[in-house]
Amino acid sequence: MNLRRTYAVFRKELIHIQRDPSSLVQAILLPVVLLLLYGYALTFDITEVPVAVWDREQSRASRDLINRFGASRYFTLSYQVQSSEEIARLLDRRRIWLALVLPHDFSRCLETGEPAPVQAIVDGTDANTANIILGYVQGVLAEYSREVAKSRLKARGLERPLVELRSEVRVWFNEDLESKNYIVPGLIVVIMTMVGSLLTALTIVRERERGSMEGLMATPLKKWELIFGKLGPYFLIGMVDMFIALGMGKFLFDVPLRGSVSLLIVLSALFLVVMLGQGLLISVLSINQLQAYQMATLFTFLPAFLLSGFVFAIKQMPLALQLVSYLVPSRYFVTISKGIYLKGVGLSLLMGEVLVLLAFAAFFLVAAQRRLVKKIP
Repeated sequence: MNLRRTYAVFRKELIHIQRDPSSLVQAILLPVVLLLLYGYALTFDITEVPVAVWDREQSRASRDLINRFGASRYFTLSYQVQSSEEIARLLDRRRIWLALVLPHDFSRCLETGEPAPVQAIVDGTDANTANIILGYVQGVLAEYSREVAKSRLKARGLERPLVELRSEVRVWFNEDLESKNYIVPGLIVVIMTMVGSLLTALTIVRERERGSMEGLMATPLKKWELIFGKLGPYFLIGMVDMFIALGMGKFLFDVPLRGSVSLLIVLSALFLVVMLGQGLLISVLSINQLQAYQMATLFTFLPAFLLSGFVFAIKQMPLALQLVSYLVPSRYFVTISKGIYLKGVGLSLLMGEVLVLLAFAAFFLVAAQRRLVKKIP
């Protein structure tokens, strides 16, 4: 491979990028816009759930329970209602996500030791949100029930239950359960997938459409020289985007980076090579730029967003999709990114994912090299 010829193609591609500043601006602004949108808008933290309360008894005991919901950061007591029709109207208009109904004999049930039913009506339009809200409600009611049981035993002359269990919950790797702490590392994967594959998917097919590919074919350029020369500028753009994402994650979103920065950079470069190779293969196989863009979106961006574990847990997917996810390179880099960011793991624990990415890189580059026909058809 002649480095001078490779550099000539590299310089030619840089000049082409400079003559198309809109594409360069889009490539640079893409990580900024995505991080701002998803970092602030996409969150799984549910707080200040609007609640309507129908207290049919208006007793001290019922108000005590209601105040416990109001003191929690997860709930906001927004409405006091007097009928089920009001609850239905508020739920239909999305003014509330939760309604609590306390019975007229709530305090009597507590005094006599009978079960005291509390009705929780949850808007189930979003099943995931509804399950989280139900978990919050059950937590508040469980704590209240424990305190009622303790006070009842104390009234009988027992200071504490004969057997008392106390749980201490410890959350590792994301102690505050902040969504941004695992969204940002996963979003870096999506950004590099889009930049690496969507830009390179247009390189070869664009030369064909403009007729300049014939001039390249007439030169003594070899396939690998053409490939590396074409991919070089986009590799630099992808690494710039990666550093922008790292900086925004650190200084804007304050996402902890517990592992090695240098290891993350090296493995990010490896993943970028995989995406560049996949984009180049798509470009070689495509007939026109529209087809190349559509194929890149279908085979790179959508799998990276849906099947990589960035948003949805892979183990919760149907078995067929779990098997398909093994063919998605982004799956392995999501594991690498989150492992280095949140767990601080080293190369020894990530070697399996690294070897798979190396195999993907070799496959895509070799396949693109063999499918690249360096002659005029």
